[in-house]
Amino acid sequence: MKLITRDTDYAIRALSCIAASGKRAVSVNDLAKELAIPRPFLRKILQALNRENLLKSYKGKGGGFRLVADPAKVTVFDIIEIFQGPFRLNEHLFKGRMCPRIKGCKLKKRIDSIEGQVIKELKNITITSCL
Repeated sequence: MKLITRDTDYAIRALSCIAASGKRAVSVNDLAKELAIPRPFLRKILQALNRENLLKSYKGKGGGFRLVADPAKVTVFDIIEIFQGPFRLNEHLFKGRMCPRIKGCKLKKRIDSIEGQVIKELKNITITSCL
């Protein structure tokens, strides 16, 4: 299991780079070169961030992507959920169904506690802190 997938990692790196550029739009080509990410793959990630209203895209000469969200409020947890879905360490399933022992399961309580701590930490890491 990976806590942070390649898509999420690239998205965090791209957002950090765009945030560091200030108010100007950053082209996909410039980002791809600077971050050493394949352009088509990066474009897909930036489009997803645009759909989530974290970025705004601009076409034409001088076009590219600009951060519209406050980088101090965008967290690693937010990016994980965009690219990886809901954050869960364990779904507590048994043979495709909810475990019948879930109410008294001591392991579930411990894992839920760890999950809560991890979520709290991920919510404390913002794009600003990644600059």
